[in-house]
Amino acid sequence: MTALDDIELPDDLGWEDEYEWSPVKQSVSVAVDGSLLIEAAAQLAGRPMRLSGGQDSGWVTRATVNDLLIKLYQPALEMSLVYRGYTYAVIFAQPDGFVALPVVDYSNPDDTDLYSITLKLLQI
Repeated sequence: MTALDDIELPDDLGWEDEYEWSPVKQSVSVAVDGSLLIEAAAQLAGRPMRLSGGQDSGWVTRATVNDLLIKLYQPALEMSLVYRGYTYAVIFAQPDGFVALPVVDYSNPDDTDLYSITLKLLQI
């Protein structure tokens, strides 16, 4: 099961940037005498989680989109994400923490119409 707090999400959302992050941060500079200065430390929080569906997967209803928007509009709201058997403490990565695109663009959408979503989250 995949869920953001009490909102059930599709299990086929992919974690796009799962392997694009390292907890080691490094700064490299050159001193006046020409020697190399390297500073490194572990980043304790802030790992990005970009979960998204595709053209044929990861769809939710318009009602779910509206439920997610309620959470998005609360600044720095801490949430619990259950994803592939693990639980993560997350917040939305603002300002573009959520995108929803209609699968079919109806002129008068209703709550059962389907949307492809992308969630941009940060682990805290």
